[in-house]
Amino acid sequence: MRILIVEDEEHLASAVAQGLRAEGFTVDISSDGTDGLWRARELSYDLILLDLLLPGSNGFQICATLRAEENWVPILMLTAKDGEFDEAEALDTGADDFLSKPFSFVVLLARIRALLRRGRRERPAVLSAGDLTLDPAEHRCRRGDVAIALTPREFSLLECLMRFAGEAVSKRDLLMHVWGDDFEGDPNIVEVYAGYLRRKIDQAFGRAALETVRGIGYRIDASGG
Repeated sequence: MRILIVEDEEHLASAVAQGLRAEGFTVDISSDGTDGLWRARELSYDLILLDLLLPGSNGFQICATLRAEENWVPILMLTAKDGEFDEAEALDTGADDFLSKPFSFVVLLARIRALLRRGRRERPAVLSAGDLTLDPAEHRCRRGDVAIALTPREFSLLECLMRFAGEAVSKRDLLMHVWGDDFEGDPNIVEVYAGYLRRKIDQAFGRAALETVRGIGYRIDASGG
């Protein structure tokens, strides 16, 4: 497996590369966005570890460019510790996952392995499951021609589920992606917001797209219910 690290903090890039090589990965390092984008376009990688703030092109620009060219290599974006908006924009521009700095290598490795198991998958600008559509960039949700008003948290939860339409998403993954790594509240908050979503996207239309997968989490029916 070949990984590209695009990171301008030399010591961090070197330490991560050393750890990944010890795990058996082949690793290339790029210290600026222009070179990183060139490598991502011209060479074949199984995953890109992409910093947000880079000289040349930033991480958002690199990610958006690759997705616009239909390059679906898994991208794990590195964001600031307090960068909630950065994390949201990372997903909106096509990143597969994000990790806030500082991070532990153990967590980074687990995220990388999870993305590699999923493999390459399209990251369309507008997500859809039957007539249920979600536009992350415009922050709009519709069921057919009917607009659905969602709170930011409801929107994030639905986006996470729709990116994996037809697949079960664990409660743990939903907590991590929607509420963040540092969430210390009641994990049953996922069930609460799933209930809010059901009333808005399903019950109001006589549908049943949002399914509970017992013992695992939730799933959006790819047909839209």
